[in-house]
Amino acid sequence: MNTEPLVTSGSELSEGETRSLKLWVVLARAYSAVKSHSLADIERHGLTVGEFGILETLYHKGPMLLGEVQRRILVSSGGITYLVDRLEQKGLVERRECPGDRRARYAALTGDGVALIREIFPEHARCIERALSGLSTEEQAQAATLLRVLGLNATALEPRG
Repeated sequence: MNTEPLVTSGSELSEGETRSLKLWVVLARAYSAVKSHSLADIERHGLTVGEFGILETLYHKGPMLLGEVQRRILVSSGGITYLVDRLEQKGLVERRECPGDRRARYAALTGDGVALIREIFPEHARCIERALSGLSTEEQAQAATLLRVLGLNATALEPRG
């Protein structure tokens, strides 16, 4: 593990830049630690994160157009097709025709899909709760508020290329 300081005292970075970089490293490390717990929990059920995301979305939102599922779980159009194909092969999801548009397809949970996500989602929620248990209820609420503001601000910025 590298123990050298992120920014040395002779750096040409401003105080704000140094503070922002330190925050970024802390955020990245915290996310990585919590994500490792989440991934382990999902993988022990034989699912990928994308597959779990589809099952969870359909469980909580009901049948949905594939494009909408894609936007909600943040995968490419090719990625959603691949993931839904895999879930269909596992008997957890089915595609349905859209009554108003024969080209569009809905994704819906099968009975087995409902049974699986009903079983594993509460376990997953407990896993995440344990991973975040280092913060009090109030600290979790405050962190959620601050991270929401951070995300909205970062989204509104023009990307620099």
